[in-house]
Amino acid sequence: MAEENKKSFLGTGWSFPPRFLDSDQGIQMSNDDDDIAESLYILLSTLPGERIMNPEYGCDLQSQVFQNINNSTKVIIEDLIATAILYFEPRVRLIGVSVEDKGQMAGMINVSITYEVKGVNSRKNMVYPFYLAEGTDL
Repeated sequence: MAEENKKSFLGTGWSFPPRFLDSDQGIQMSNDDDDIAESLYILLSTLPGERIMNPEYGCDLQSQVFQNINNSTKVIIEDLIATAILYFEPRVRLIGVSVEDKGQMAGMINVSITYEVKGVNSRKNMVYPFYLAEGTDL
């Protein structure tokens, strides 16, 4: 119970993607660490300008879709992600971002993000698959 009270400041929001429960219960909610992980996924998937009321929100990863994957491109992707998390996700402290291009020939790279949840000092990892080839059956 003490751990739940300690984490309650992390927030509660709609699950992503939104999931509806039966008619009596409404919509499924995400809490604490799950809410943060879903918020990070939304942040990385949103282009700046997509949100009318908050046009700066997002991470412009799409600008790198047709770039050759080299060290320069990896650094740009890492910087885009680090900057977006710094400005738009105050509940976490970013520890590291790394780009793995092993699936490059299949049209995909994996971005590994390591972060620490502020206030509870729990370390988490997230892998965000960034698809370079749109419209393919990956």
